[in-house]
Amino acid sequence: MTLLLLGGTAEARAIAEGLAHKGAPTLASLAGVVSAAPYPVAQRVGRFGGAEGFLDTLATRGITAVLDATHPFAERITHRSARLCRDVSIPYARFSRPAWQTGAGDKWSQVASPEAAAAAVPEGARVFLATGAQEVARYAALSCRAQVFCRRAEPTSAPFPFAQGQWIVARGPFSREADRALFRDLAITCLITKNAGGEGARAKLDAARDLSLPVVMIDRPPLPEGVEILNSVEDALAWGLRRCN
Repeated sequence: MTLLLLGGTAEARAIAEGLAHKGAPTLASLAGVVSAAPYPVAQRVGRFGGAEGFLDTLATRGITAVLDATHPFAERITHRSARLCRDVSIPYARFSRPAWQTGAGDKWSQVASPEAAAAAVPEGARVFLATGAQEVARYAALSCRAQVFCRRAEPTSAPFPFAQGQWIVARGPFSREADRALFRDLAITCLITKNAGGEGARAKLDAARDLSLPVVMIDRPPLPEGVEILNSVEDALAWGLRRCN
């Protein structure tokens, strides 16, 4: 009996550490978009190669349950994994950390998708786009409205995808103080981010609050219907341990 842990988040690593501590047979799967230290369990790196590759991994690695602890915006892998697990009658659960909520001093505009973000940005704004570098094409409409500063973890030789602005190459975690200083240095007037939740990535929100910057917050995509949702690392670890016994 082996649990497939779909990882790539801080919580997935914590779950893997808990499973390793208990000696639970686990295979962690990482997309490999950003280099990271190995998990303390058996690990594979890279995409599955579509539905066929995912099903092949389930069969050849003796997977008996799947725990999805990918990023809250990993919509495609989440919906595909849930559907395929249902098709082959393998238990599947989705770990979903709580979303961020507005607090005193926050100035949020909530939008449903990356494509809708540009309309919430004032003309001539200096935007800090903290949504990940893999989907920048979905924010193309910003080019005619703003200067865009986009943070990415790895350097790239690809041309900057916006008419004005630049890449900011830096690897987290980032502190509130560092993000506040960065926003000041770049004269940022608006922050765009996804509602990823968690503590590790919220420094930019605290910095924006300190500077009274407006935030365009992109809502999370819907989760698959009918799947078990786990909202804490403790619940996810308990679910995984039950499936390994």
